[in-house]
Amino acid sequence: MALSIRQRAIMKQARLDGQVQVDSLATLFDVSPQTIRRDLGELCEARLLSRVHGGAVLESGVANLVYETRRALAADAKAEIARLAAEEIPEGASLFLGIGTTTEAVARALEDRRDLLVVTNNLNVAHILSENDSLQVILTGGRLRRTDRGLVGEMAVDCVARFRLDLAVLGISSIDPEGTLLDYDLAEITVLRAMMSHARRRLLVADHTKFARAAPMRAAALEEFEIVASDRPLPTSLARGVEERGQRLLLPPLEAMELGMEEGTAAE
Repeated sequence: MALSIRQRAIMKQARLDGQVQVDSLATLFDVSPQTIRRDLGELCEARLLSRVHGGAVLESGVANLVYETRRALAADAKAEIARLAAEEIPEGASLFLGIGTTTEAVARALEDRRDLLVVTNNLNVAHILSENDSLQVILTGGRLRRTDRGLVGEMAVDCVARFRLDLAVLGISSIDPEGTLLDYDLAEITVLRAMMSHARRRLLVADHTKFARAAPMRAAALEEFEIVASDRPLPTSLARGVEERGQRLLLPPLEAMELGMEEGTAAE
């Protein structure tokens, strides 16, 4: 595909920031939002970018987006998913909270809870919960991944194996049309698998953008989770499988989903 001057500039901006927004690009280039949407559509068709709410991100394949970009993506959706997940966690429960910006949103939704035991390999989660002295927070230890303050490696896995907890609340980078959960780092996947194995129930938190991304490494399968929380209905084939298997699907109230979809359509 031969890119126009504006499209080359859009790609340059995407490489700098990890993402681009329709409204800001329209202002930057002094063109209509419709023109920018058309540019983004062509760049996405060429698999240079991937569409997200309000704009696009760099096409993901073998490398994840930088942490700050991931944290900003679908932030409102992650907060709603976190609220749904928090409703599944009663006082006195024990849980694993894994690496990811959505699990960090869950931690924020639990800030005011009492008498929880939280085992995590996510320094950001530990920091969020550290102000509540009624919560017992245990860090796994392990090799520090500075890009997102996650802890991985054999030490993390060994620590996880010492516990048998009520629930594992886990995020993922990508979910393919067959329901395979995909990620970028084998060391992170190994800890995630350990948490799944040492929890009585598993809750997946995944916003709608995870169904449009790609990642190279198989982590798990959707069917391994008793509960799935998302901000929008799952793709039809996956939703059918969830229903047939008797898994619980947590979604926001219909009004909130309709509003989010309308905003997404307008912005995209």
